Amino acid sequence: MFTGYSGETLDFLWGIRFNNDRGWFNEHKETYLRCLYRPTLELGAQVQELFAQQFPKLPMNLHVSRIYRDARRLHGRGPYKDHLWFTLRPPQADSDGGGYPVFWFEVSPEGWSHGVGFWCATPAMMAAMRRDMDENPQRLEKLARKLSRQSDFQLQGQEYARPKTAPSPLLQPWYSKKNISIGCDRPFDDLLCSAQLPEAMVKGFAFLVPYYQYFFSFCGGGLEDLR
Repeated sequence: MFTGYSGETLDFLWGIRFNNDRGWFNEHKETYLRCLYRPTLELGAQVQELFAQQFPKLPMNLHVSRIYRDARRLHGRGPYKDHLWFTLRPPQADSDGGGYPVFWFEVSPEGWSHGVGFWCATPAMMAAMRRDMDENPQRLEKLARKLSRQSDFQLQGQEYARPKTAPSPLLQPWYSKKNISIGCDRPFDDLLCSAQLPEAMVKGFAFLVPYYQYFFSFCGGGLEDLR
């Protein structure tokens, strides 16, 4: 059961950022397991369970990241990440590795974030999304207005160097994205250190389900009621 992160978690995250070597990590490995890895695993499992209760027609598999960097992709960086994350992703992502949207959580020295991401969308998927905006702009405009009426979650993602022209000003920020996500970024705060975090996250994920569903429709998914 997740009971919250702690000041010791924050100390470890800053510590690994400034002491990114095997010697320091091995000395603090028990702190990593106790204050960062196990709480993240517990948080992910509890969020997965609560989410499944609310959306039984939307099965999600939990994936918790490793703190070890891929040795083939260090590019001058240390062997460890200074952040940890988990995703809730559709079972298809575990079987065929396709570019599916995911719900995510991440904790780092600066704070934490959560949301829905479509980072692995292929160029063909993003092109299909733009065609949908061209042919049926009202579909995404409804979601864009809903997003604009709240302040917790913001549209994020990398943009094309040469912006593409959307069918309406409301859709322009969406239309120019090479990849897309909707996230909430917060500092290392009291909620992160409390047992109320799983329920708060599931509430946020519930708000994001229509956006997940929209992204998933470009992976061959439908738009049926998921509750």
